[in-house]
Amino acid sequence: FAKNHSLFLFGPRGTGKSTLLKEKFHPETTAWFDLLDSKVFEQLSRSPGDLYAIVNALPMDISHVVIDEIQKIPQLLDEVHRMIEEKKKQFILTGSSARKLKRGGANLLAGRAFVYHLYALSCFELKDRFNLDEALHFGTLPKIFSCSSNEDKEAFLRAYAEVYLKEEIWDEHVVRQLAPFRRFLEVAAQCNGKIVNYANIAKDVGVDDKTVKEYFTILEDTLIGFFLEPHHNSFRKRLSEKPKFYFFDTGVARTLSRRLSVPLLPQTYAYGDAFEHFVILEFIRLASYFQPDFRFSYTRTPADVEIDLIVERPGKPLLCIEIKSSDTLDESDISSFKRLTKDIPGCEAVVLSQHRFVKQYDHVTCYPWQEGLREFFPAIK
Repeated sequence: FAKNHSLFLFGPRGTGKSTLLKEKFHPETTAWFDLLDSKVFEQLSRSPGDLYAIVNALPMDISHVVIDEIQKIPQLLDEVHRMIEEKKKQFILTGSSARKLKRGGANLLAGRAFVYHLYALSCFELKDRFNLDEALHFGTLPKIFSCSSNEDKEAFLRAYAEVYLKEEIWDEHVVRQLAPFRRFLEVAAQCNGKIVNYANIAKDVGVDDKTVKEYFTILEDTLIGFFLEPHHNSFRKRLSEKPKFYFFDTGVARTLSRRLSVPLLPQTYAYGDAFEHFVILEFIRLASYFQPDFRFSYTRTPADVEIDLIVERPGKPLLCIEIKSSDTLDESDISSFKRLTKDIPGCEAVVLSQHRFVKQYDHVTCYPWQEGLREFFPAIK
């Protein structure tokens, strides 16, 4: 973080935003306003202008002001804007939802605050504590690693899903009826990583296509997931194809799909899907931290040959990635990918798998998946 500059820190609930800030900003020089505290919320929601007077009364040695879950009271941003101009203090604003900020036309400080994002833990942050099978099954939210048993992990994830529904959706009056949205969450999670078919999902949920599109927008706005758009050279074409949707954490996706108690077994489709999901999440996280100008997409041919992840890197060749969960790999396993990428001029073609060694087949380089991530994110320590 740039400690001499105000900032937004966005991230889903439970990713450790508050914990991180408490480690980075010393309590003796930081004032903290937690909008999840009902008393603080009640006071400032009733009179947002009070924030100015309260900050005005802070001692000079208080250099930073943290406002946790700023989306709860977007009107506070007007006061923050005024104080950034007038006061010699930096403001740190966290949020687990951009919905009210976007919908309400909130003052986003016009570049006066840097914007950062926090995600579930990367395998590189976990280091020796990382276990791939555990990550695929339970995800990597920080709280998971304080649970002493698999039963506790499952209980935490189910509670997480209920808290999301209650506090982000129902209490904020995001939807008029919770039951259809709850059904939608299950269907959307079961379709995680698949091309979105709005009509089929609408039929399964019992709502219309327009409502399903709005529900997906809610998931995006509350940072619970993201779209992966199809790749085309033309941006207009990019918008004309159907995207995929991914939830932000493998454990949360399995929980919402009601598959948390089903074992994930290697060499099954479910395991392959979970591994692909996890590797794509790692790319998204690491790019946000180290290479924010990277842009991600996928492609599928009319013959259903797919490139799992395409990365546009400014000043570098297009990166085409095939993700394989197997710990064995030979040339026949990547024949379709090799043919398809050969027709993409100048691209860098890469396979990431659980095989132990780097291999080269013509223009395709095959990496052990973690080694491949280090190759494209050399800033990883």
